Amino acid sequence: MNIGVPRERRTMEYRVGFTPAGVELLTQEGHTCYVEHEAGLGAGFSDYDYERAGARIVYTSDEVFGRADLLLKVSRPTDEELQWMLDGQILTGFLHLASARRAKITTLLEKKVTAIAYELIQKEDGSLPVLKSMSQVGGRMVAQVGATLLQNNYGGKGILVGGVPGVPPAEVVILGAGASGTEAAKAFLGLGASVCILDKELERLQEIDQLFGGCIVTMVSHPFNIAKVVRFADILVGAVLVPGERAPLLVTREMVRSMRPRAVIIDASIDQGGCVETSRPTTHASPTYVEEGILHYCVPNMSGVIARTATHAFNNAAWPHIQNLVRLGLDEALKEDAPLAQGVATRAGEIVNPALKAVYESGNH
Repeated sequence: MNIGVPRERRTMEYRVGFTPAGVELLTQEGHTCYVEHEAGLGAGFSDYDYERAGARIVYTSDEVFGRADLLLKVSRPTDEELQWMLDGQILTGFLHLASARRAKITTLLEKKVTAIAYELIQKEDGSLPVLKSMSQVGGRMVAQVGATLLQNNYGGKGILVGGVPGVPPAEVVILGAGASGTEAAKAFLGLGASVCILDKELERLQEIDQLFGGCIVTMVSHPFNIAKVVRFADILVGAVLVPGERAPLLVTREMVRSMRPRAVIIDASIDQGGCVETSRPTTHASPTYVEEGILHYCVPNMSGVIARTATHAFNNAAWPHIQNLVRLGLDEALKEDAPLAQGVATRAGEIVNPALKAVYESGNH
């Protein structure tokens, strides 16, 4: 099989779709890997690293797209990249198509692209192994971002997250007790913050209580409780996920208005549309804005600037599925690898994922 590894083109996206170690494993089996010039530079992988692993370096974008049967990407393709794609290609990456413009999905359908979204790869127990790797990275990153944004020079309230003797720590509220929310709670707790986490599943809150030995306040995620806790939050973290769907809107503008001036909102659900009414996507180049007197941070590719850690993390999780695709071919891989089959969003001109199909047919793009 011919595998293409393009350079990511989104603003400050430094991750890369495949590592030299992965290239070496596939080329040793007789497959061909085409890697775009300097594709891995942000993650610390040089062209020489890829060449030494057996890759062929290509110097134009249309060539890496034009030679590939399988494209290994990180982020959803840009409009330009969609034009370079060939009919019938296989595309992998964190695609988040539920929050994409309708025209992009239409193009994937017209070109009969098999789009495999890493965030949809799902095991029988309901876990999302590849997304979990990025949720762990992003969740831990939330704490360092939040601590920084509370500083006066970033527009925050001038609060030290962990406080000091005689001065209380920051109040952190986390919506969602999945992988991202749990890792954020762990990191904030490590910094000494006072942490409250909300989730709609009582069983999950019981697990959180056990995991943290009762050191974190847990609450059921009812609108009344959310409205109550956002009022005192110094940092509010949105970490909710419904696989394949837009994130549910949990925090209204009215709730945001009730927050203390210069508090911080980090909407880590923004890649799926966001869970706060006042959220809108930002970039690492301009990551924050102020609305209703509250500092918002809503970068969809948050882990794109810790590219080496993030690239290794998701490649570790995605590798078995990539290996199956390349070794077995698409049809056989989808039969043999049930979690991979769950990740298929579009195939042969049809939307396969039911949640995405509902969003697309509703026209809410």
